[in-house]
Amino acid sequence: QVQLVESGGGLVQAGGSLRLSCAASGRSTSISGMGWFRQAPGKEREFVAYITRRSGLTNYAVSVKGRFTISRDNTKNTVYLQMNSLNSDDTAVYYCAAALRTMTTMTNDYDYWGQGTQVTVSS
Repeated sequence: QVQLVESGGGLVQAGGSLRLSCAASGRSTSISGMGWFRQAPGKEREFVAYITRRSGLTNYAVSVKGRFTISRDNTKNTVYLQMNSLNSDDTAVYYCAAALRTMTTMTNDYDYWGQGTQVTVSS
């Protein structure tokens, strides 16, 4: 089992920045990589970014590329999402997820999920 705990969400003005953290515990060494997803009210959960555990390979959704940066600290079993130039479209609950196999952009390919953290961008 792997447990994931997100932190760092909050209220920010448009154009501002936030950094989310996701700490993994339990059998974290079995993780292939971790991803961030988000879900806005009335919308489906969507992929934001992922990073592989060993090589640090990253992938981003088109909507956040150039504004968000995902990184990892394997010594702390923690993944970060630095979010810059935030706008109202980024308002959502952000979820951290861990995959045991191949990293993809699909929610079904992730095995463990955090409880989510709210990000609200005011215009």
